[in-house]
Amino acid sequence: MSVLDSFRLDGRVALVTGASRGIGCAIAQGLSEAGATVYGMGRSRETEAQAGIFQYRQCDVLDRERLSHMLAELVETHGRLDILVNAAGITMPDQMEADPFTTFQRTLDLNLTAAFACSHLVLPYMLSGGYGSIINVTSIGAALGFPGNPGYVASKGGLAAMTRALARDYGGKGIRVNNIVPGYIHTAMTHTSYSTPELHAARAERTMLGRWGSTAELCGAAVFLASAASSYVTGTDLVVDGGWSAKGL
Repeated sequence: MSVLDSFRLDGRVALVTGASRGIGCAIAQGLSEAGATVYGMGRSRETEAQAGIFQYRQCDVLDRERLSHMLAELVETHGRLDILVNAAGITMPDQMEADPFTTFQRTLDLNLTAAFACSHLVLPYMLSGGYGSIINVTSIGAALGFPGNPGYVASKGGLAAMTRALARDYGGKGIRVNNIVPGYIHTAMTHTSYSTPELHAARAERTMLGRWGSTAELCGAAVFLASAASSYVTGTDLVVDGGWSAKGL
């Protein structure tokens, strides 16, 4: 297999959560373009992706019964499930002060507990096939002390730690688990700060590249971690932040 061929995903079947828009949608498209058969899921009725790029199913990631049925149907159709990308996530800093406990718990439920549930439900199918790549979308906030949003920071930090735990438990069984760690990416979730000139400039200046990232710039990392090109990579963080977390003086 050539180096370029090792990045191909032909014959692989992938599930991407949070695929209605933003990072999840972009990653689902990227995996499909690399040859995988991709199913995206999200709470919204429709996805922002162009029709036919990947198959989309409306499913709340917190609805474990519905998720379990969907996975069973997917595997019955294709006979396998090779790749899981946990990209579903929320951030609610504006609600933290008014209702801190509910906001904190809701954020953990969706960003961390749901990712565990998805992984737990997918792992038996991966184990039966002897191959699997689970990719969790965390954040530079998993390692840095971002202000005013402890639920988000805690959930992403927990997700990063869970990745290492699952990688340890299943590495000997042909399953790799890794993190993609985005910096500031322009999505609907970050649009307020992106469209506010002073906030936009402050975040861009914090990077080495002097700009925000786009969702498309996460696709290469996802294809790498999903493919044979990363066959000796597990339990690690692939940081895609324009140099934010490495920048010094």
